[in-house]
Amino acid sequence: MYDQDSFFDLTPLGQLGLACLSAVLFAAMTYAAWRLLRARPVWLRPLGALILFYGFVWISPQVYYQYFHLLFEFLPDQWVIFPPPNPLDALTLLTFSGPPSLSAHGQGVLGWVMIAVPWLSPPRKA
Repeated sequence: MYDQDSFFDLTPLGQLGLACLSAVLFAAMTYAAWRLLRARPVWLRPLGALILFYGFVWISPQVYYQYFHLLFEFLPDQWVIFPPPNPLDALTLLTFSGPPSLSAHGQGVLGWVMIAVPWLSPPRKA
């Protein structure tokens, strides 16, 4: 399924760096969703998670582009995040009906984790 994924065009060190960057972003977004949404009303948790996920889908390409800029010196300095994506693009990622790539599927998993994580370990009442 992932035979043609561009991840496999990288060197092993490049793949490791990309996997580490993705793991850090995954952990940061999961923590942000948990921290920001766990004390919110039940109806606001999934809505907030979807908003955070949409923000990630919009902003993360710039972070990844900067990583690829480090790997490939010939890439120009540029912004790659304009205009904001169509909200249906985020929905496509959540339903795993987008491109069959590690990136798209990883983002889909992240979206579902962000929706679920605010219900874990509710805040303590003081």
